[in-house]
Amino acid sequence: MKKILVAFVVVGGLFFALWHVQKSLTAFPVTLESLLAEGKKQHFYDRNGVQLNTTYANRYNTVDLLELHELPELLKEALLFSEDKNFFEHGGVDWGARARAMWQNIRAFTIVSGASTITEQTVRIIHPRPRTFYSRFLEGFDALVLEKKFSKAQILEFYCNQVPFGAKRKGFKQAARYYFNRDVDTLSDAEILSLVVLIRSPKWYNPLKHPQKLKEAVDRLAKALHAKNKLSSLRLDALLASDILPSAALHEVEAGHFLRYVTSRLDVSMQNAPRIYTTLDSFYQDAIQKALNTKLRSLVKKNVQNGAVLVLDHRTNEVVAWVVGFAGEEKPFTMYDPILVARQPGSALKPFLYASAIEKGWEADTLIDDSPLNEGIGSGTHGYHNYSNRYYGEVSLREALGNSLNIPAIKTIRFVGVKEFLGFLRRFGVESLTKHPNYYGDGIAIGNSEVTLFELTRAYAALARMGSLKDVSVLENEAQDKAATRVLSEDIASLMGDILSDASARAKEFGWNSILNFSHQSGVKTGTSNDYRDAWTFAYDDTYCVGVWFGNLDFSRMDKVTGSSGPAEVARNVLAMLSQNRDPKPLFISPNLTKVRLEKEGKIVDEYRVHGVEHSPKKEEATKVRIKQPSKNLIMAKDPRIPDAYERYNFEIEPIEGAKIEWYLNDTLLGSTDKPFYSWHVEQGKYELRVKAIGDTQILQSDTIKFEVH
Repeated sequence: MKKILVAFVVVGGLFFALWHVQKSLTAFPVTLESLLAEGKKQHFYDRNGVQLNTTYANRYNTVDLLELHELPELLKEALLFSEDKNFFEHGGVDWGARARAMWQNIRAFTIVSGASTITEQTVRIIHPRPRTFYSRFLEGFDALVLEKKFSKAQILEFYCNQVPFGAKRKGFKQAARYYFNRDVDTLSDAEILSLVVLIRSPKWYNPLKHPQKLKEAVDRLAKALHAKNKLSSLRLDALLASDILPSAALHEVEAGHFLRYVTSRLDVSMQNAPRIYTTLDSFYQDAIQKALNTKLRSLVKKNVQNGAVLVLDHRTNEVVAWVVGFAGEEKPFTMYDPILVARQPGSALKPFLYASAIEKGWEADTLIDDSPLNEGIGSGTHGYHNYSNRYYGEVSLREALGNSLNIPAIKTIRFVGVKEFLGFLRRFGVESLTKHPNYYGDGIAIGNSEVTLFELTRAYAALARMGSLKDVSVLENEAQDKAATRVLSEDIASLMGDILSDASARAKEFGWNSILNFSHQSGVKTGTSNDYRDAWTFAYDDTYCVGVWFGNLDFSRMDKVTGSSGPAEVARNVLAMLSQNRDPKPLFISPNLTKVRLEKEGKIVDEYRVHGVEHSPKKEEATKVRIKQPSKNLIMAKDPRIPDAYERYNFEIEPIEGAKIEWYLNDTLLGSTDKPFYSWHVEQGKYELRVKAIGDTQILQSDTIKFEVH
C-alpha cells in the first residue's frame, strides 16, 4: 500500500511539475517581426533623413535594424565564437556547455556561468524572467520551442538587433553609434570586436569608462580567433597595435515642440504614416539650441528664464529650426511652446505700421515731429517718450523706423488709423489681434497688443519675400502645394528692407557700431515690451528669416533686458551661421522706386520714394483735430476747496499752426481761440466736446469726446 501511495505521489508530482512548467512557458508570436509592432510608433525625420523622435525606452529596438547580410563577416564570426560556438549544431540548448556551467554553479553556490546559447539569450529578450535556476530551466524549454518555430537565420538576426548594450541601446547599429558615433560597416576590426566583448558586460567593458579593460578583452578575443584561423596574422597584428578610441554619440536633437506642432498639422491621410519627413535641419537645430542656451545662461542674473528661435527659409517658408531654450537646469514651463504663446511685441510691429503709412501716401523722407507728447488716457494722462528719453525734432520716416522712436509711431498710427492697421496686420497673417480697435488704441503702435513669435516671423518673412505671404511649411514637399498671396507691393517691401538694413538710419539711438549691423546686409528690427517682460529681434537676409524671443513664461519682468541687449546677439549669430557655406546676396531693391537727392543735416543724401517725386509729402499732415484733454469718458469731480466761480479746466488740442479753433460743448459754441487750449468754467453734468479748426485752405474736425463732472 505504501509503495502505491509513493508512486501516486511521485507521478502526481511529475504531472504537477509538468503542469507548472507548461503554465510558466509563454507562447511565441507567429513572426518575430510582430514583436516589434508593440513598440512601433510614428517616426519623424529631418530634411536630411536624421530621426528626430528617437527613443531608447521602448522594450524593443524598432528602428535601427540591420539584416544579417549587412553585418560585417568578422562581427558574425566573432559573435558566434564568443557567445555560441555550436549555434548551428544544437537545437536550442548546448547540453554539454550547460552541464559544465551547472557543475561550476553548484560548486560556487551561485550563478557564475550561464552557458546560454544565442537562442536562450533571445528567449530572455522576449520573455524576461528573474535570474534563477528555475528560470534557466524554463529558458531551455522555450529555446527548444523557438528553434522549432523559427530558422537559425531569423533567430540570429533578431538577436543582433535586440541584444542589450547598456545605456538603453539595443542591437549592433545602436551600439556602434553610441560608443563610436559611426555605423557598423565603418568600424575597424578592433571596434567590431569591442562590440562583441561588450555583450558580456556593457558596464564592465564600457569603452568610455574602462578602455584598458576593454582593450585587454578585445586582444584576447582576437588571439583566440586567430588560433582558430578566423583572423589572419596580418589583421591580428594591426588589431593588437591599434588603440580603441571611443567617440561619444552626439546628443539627441531637441525638437519636441516642433514635432507636437507638426503632429497637429497632419491631415487624416498622414496620421498613421510610419515615417514623416519634415523640413527641419537637425544640424542647425542643434547648433542654434546651443547658441540660445548659452546666451540665456549668461542672462540668468537678469532674471531671464525662457527663449525661443524660429528660422524660416523665406523663399519657400519652410521651417529650418524651431528652438525652445531654457536658462537653468530646472527648465520651467517645458510644456509651453513660446513660439506659439502670444506676448507683447514692443516695437516689433513698427515696420508694418510704417509700411501701411507709405501705402497710404507717405514716403521714406516724410517728416514727423518727434517732440514731447502727453495724452489723456482713460481717467488720467500718459506721457509718451522714446527709449532714450531724447527728442530729435523733425525726423524722416526712415529715421523714425530705424531708431524705433515711439512718438513718431504714435503720430503715424493716427495717420493710418487703428482699425486700418489691424486690417493691414491681418493681411500679413497676424491673427491674434481679435479685439475691437478701441481696445488697443494708439498703443498698438508701440506694442500694447499680444502676438506670437510664429505669426511675426511669418510676417517678416513676407517682407523678406517682397510682400508675398505664404503659409509656413513643416513637411517635405509641402511648400510646393502652398500658394503665395500678395499682401504688400514689391516696392514698399523692398524699401522696408532697405530701411531696416540701414546703419545710418538707426545711428541716433543705436550708434554707428551697433550689434544690429550684421556681417552681411540684413533687415533687422528689435522690440521690447512694457516693463521688460518681452524682448524680440527679427532679422532677414536674401534667404533666411530669423525670429528670436526672450522673456519669462510666468510673465515676470526681466532686469532691463532689451531686444538689442538679448535676442539680437542670437539672431546675429544665427544668420552668420546660416551664411557660412554660401555667398549671401544684397537685399532686393525694386527698380520701380524713384531715387531722389535730398539735403539732410547739411549733407546731400539719396532717398527712395514709392509714389514718385511730385507726390511725396514733406511732412506728416493732420487729417483731424486731436483733443488731448479731456480724455474719452473722463470722470472728474469739482474741488470743494476752490470756490465755484474760480474753478476752471483747460480743454486742449494738438497745436495746428495758423488755424482758428472753435470749441463746442454739447453742440453749443463756447468760443474761439488762436491757441490750442480753452479755459472752461467747471460745472457738474454730462458733456460732449468737439472742436473745429479753421485754416486758410481747409477745415478740420475732431472726434466727439464724452466726459462727466461730479
